[in-house]
Amino acid sequence: MGDVTIIGLDIAKSVFQAHGADAAGSVVFRKKLNRSRLLAFFAAQPPCVVAMEACAGAHHWGRELAAQGHTVRLIPPAYVKPFVKRQKNDEADAEAICEAAQRPTMRFVPVKTEAQQASGVVFRARDLLVRQRTQITNANRGHLAEYGHVAPKGVCYVERLIERIDSLPPAAQPALRGLVQAMRALEEQIAGLDREIALRAKEDEAARRLMTIPGIGPVTAAAMAALAPDPQAFRCGRDFAAWLGLTPLQRSTGGKQKLGQITRMGERTLRRLLVIGASAVIKQALLRGAPAGSWLAQMLARKPRMLVAVALANKTARIVWALLAKGGIYRAPALAA
Repeated sequence: MGDVTIIGLDIAKSVFQAHGADAAGSVVFRKKLNRSRLLAFFAAQPPCVVAMEACAGAHHWGRELAAQGHTVRLIPPAYVKPFVKRQKNDEADAEAICEAAQRPTMRFVPVKTEAQQASGVVFRARDLLVRQRTQITNANRGHLAEYGHVAPKGVCYVERLIERIDSLPPAAQPALRGLVQAMRALEEQIAGLDREIALRAKEDEAARRLMTIPGIGPVTAAAMAALAPDPQAFRCGRDFAAWLGLTPLQRSTGGKQKLGQITRMGERTLRRLLVIGASAVIKQALLRGAPAGSWLAQMLARKPRMLVAVALANKTARIVWALLAKGGIYRAPALAA
């Protein structure tokens, strides 16, 4: 049995499980650690590879352990699961993490800095507030529909329903007005976050270059700069699009290629923003007309609109990777004569 060269760490709220192995993969130790003892334990270990699942708290512990001289490897949980032997417990999970980290073809997640995580908090908070606003809006729609008041879809039509609250029975009006007040407060908070995001996009050089791409505004550009990993981690633009979940699901076998629906794996916030931006580009193309002979015009002529939106989002993702990895700004392709 040699010296420990890799440690698989199963992190939790209070109790952590460490699994140490040597260069040959033999077990050196299995140890349960309390949260207060974790850093002291690793400070006493020689510099080695520490592998963890990329879950809640992993980036924090990754920064702390890297500061002690260890090499941190974060693994997506889905890639660890195949290495779990039979029963699932903390010891088995730590051993599976250690085993997975030793695979030569394993993919790892870069450890985020505190600034990157802070930028991510802004977008996560905005998404939560938008969902809450949507819930309250739908609640108002449902309650008013019970009294025969309806309005078309869209936030811009909600005011029509709010104006009709006074016509409802007095017992229902206070509750609905409370929902309206909550919706107003959410709108103010969302507007404040939008202003902060737009300001960050103007100050960030990479975000300014991304905004030259059709369908990418301040929110999407700032989100890309904050949430996307280092572009050098991807071999090409297709790998970046696959990481976003914008490529078809493969069920190929026997030498026959079988492609299914879009996987929808990866970073859902960025994927959604790209699809929304692509839908806006398509809407403008339908209103004003896409350039004759362009890729978008040919796709719209023979494919459903939503399919074209996802395909355009995939195309945009590849352009984003190219600008982040190689620099420059977007230049529209010249049409063939």
